[in-house]
This record gives sequence, structure tokens and C-alpha cells, in this order.
Amino acid sequence: MSSEDSTKAVVMALAANLGIAVTKFVAYLLTASSAMLAEAVHSVADSGNQLLLLFGGRRSRRTATPEHPFGYGHERYFYAFLVAIVLFTLGGLFALYEAWEKIRDPHPITSWQWVPVAVLLVAVVMEATALRTALRQSRTARSRVGWFGFIRRSKAPELPVILLEDTGALIGLAFALIGVSMTLITGNGVWDGLGSGAIGLLLVVFAVVLAVEMKSLLIGESATEENIRLIRAAILDCADIDAIIHMRTMHLGPDELLVAVKVAVDAEDDARRVTAAIDEAERRIRAAVPIAEVIYIEPDLLRPRPAN
Repeated sequence: MSSEDSTKAVVMALAANLGIAVTKFVAYLLTASSAMLAEAVHSVADSGNQLLLLFGGRRSRRTATPEHPFGYGHERYFYAFLVAIVLFTLGGLFALYEAWEKIRDPHPITSWQWVPVAVLLVAVVMEATALRTALRQSRTARSRVGWFGFIRRSKAPELPVILLEDTGALIGLAFALIGVSMTLITGNGVWDGLGSGAIGLLLVVFAVVLAVEMKSLLIGESATEENIRLIRAAILDCADIDAIIHMRTMHLGPDELLVAVKVAVDAEDDARRVTAAIDEAERRIRAAVPIAEVIYIEPDLLRPRPAN
């Protein structure tokens, strides 16, 4: 999955959320609907989240420095983690607060009654378009993995974030439609508050899931099983490398992989032959897994394990 695919999905989601936020705020000002205010704030939070993702992606492309010799690839994970915090606080907790206020002091929608329904239906179309773009951009990277597995295993944060946000937005719009429609039908503003509460709970759950995944990436995740298999095969294909003693991998960013491996060589080989074997192993690793940009290979002797 290229960074261009991720950027396109983020920009599409940003454009949709900005347009949706404006229409929702207008609908709230006309109707004083709690669910509409919660949805408007949700769209503003999502727009801010997309800006954070774009900013993180730009900062991650900075050149490595002596202070940060492995570069700034983790910036993308850091800003994606901030997205989870924004979604939890500005989106989820605000919606829950609005729900509590509306349920405590309910009032019906008395003016411009069907404006919220029209706005929400337009928002559904725009969110569905943004979600379809994200699904299309992630289809190649997803391969045969299910969508939940893709969110769990993806090393690039942007598309999983957008997928979660857009899915949550569509479900939230359904909650808002139910709450507003029931308020219009029954004249009871409690339904409006319940719709806002459902939106808040949904956002809190999605934010927690996102935070857990981004925390794992921030701490440092290993290469995928497929890439580990390719790296092992590339090393063992070298004639003068007898075995892999141990190997560690870690993503420095979505498109940057650190490979540290200790290999067994023959005790009779001279330094020139060992050096040539290591150089060949590096070439083979990079050919098999192009994102393996930082490779450390340490030669050693294969010692028998001590008897118990």
C-alpha cells in the first residue's frame, strides 16, 4: 500500500467531513437538536483528525538526524494516536455530555423540523462515498485478510483510522436519524438525547480500539509473518551462511523495516569470505523485502546447546 493511497483516502475523508460539519451546524442552529450538535462536533473532530494524519505523514518524511538516526517514521503512529485521543474526548465525551443534558431537560424539535433528517441523509451519502474510497484504496493491501484483521495488522495507520472513522460516522448517523425521527414523531426530546448518547458510546469504543492499535505500533511491531518468512529464506539462500541463530525485526515506520540478525558461519572461513556472505545476504533481503532499509547482520559460530 503506497503512501499516495493513504493520502488520497485521508483527503477524501477530510473534504467530506468539512462539508458535513457545516451542514450539521446549520441544522443544529435551526432546530437545537442535541443529536445534530453531537454529529456536528463529531464531524469537526474527524476533520481535525484527518489534518493530524496529513501533518504526521509530512513530518515522517524528514531526513534522519544524529539525534534521530533511524528517521521520523514513528511520527505517523504518534499523530494517529492523537487522533484516538481527539475522537475519545472531543467526539465521544462531548456527545455523552450533550445526551445527559438533553435527557435531563428534554424538549421537542419545534422549528425546521425536517431539516435534520434531510441533512443526515445527505451526510450518509457523503460519508458512504468517503468510506468507499478508503475501502478501494485498502483493497490491495488487505489481500485475503478480513477487514478487522486488516485494521489489526496494518503497519500504515492512515487507512485503518479512516476505515474506523467512516464506519463509526455511518453508524452514528443511523443513531442520529433514529433519535431525531423518534423525537419528531413522538414530540419527546428524550429520543434526541438517547441518539446523542448512542453516538457518544460508539465513538468512545472506536477511540479505545484505535488507541490500542496505535499504542502497539508506537511501541514497535515486528515485520509481518510473510516478510519474516521472505527474510529468512533470503538469508538461508546464501551459500556461506549455515543457519540463523536469532533474528529481530521492527517497523521504524509503515515503509521502513529494521532487521537485526545473527547468522552462523563456518569457523574455517576467513574474514573476506564472511564479509562477502554478509553483503550477499543484505542484497537478497532488500530484493525480497524492499522496505528492509536498515539491516544489521552479525556473524557467529553455531555452538551446540548445553546438555540439561
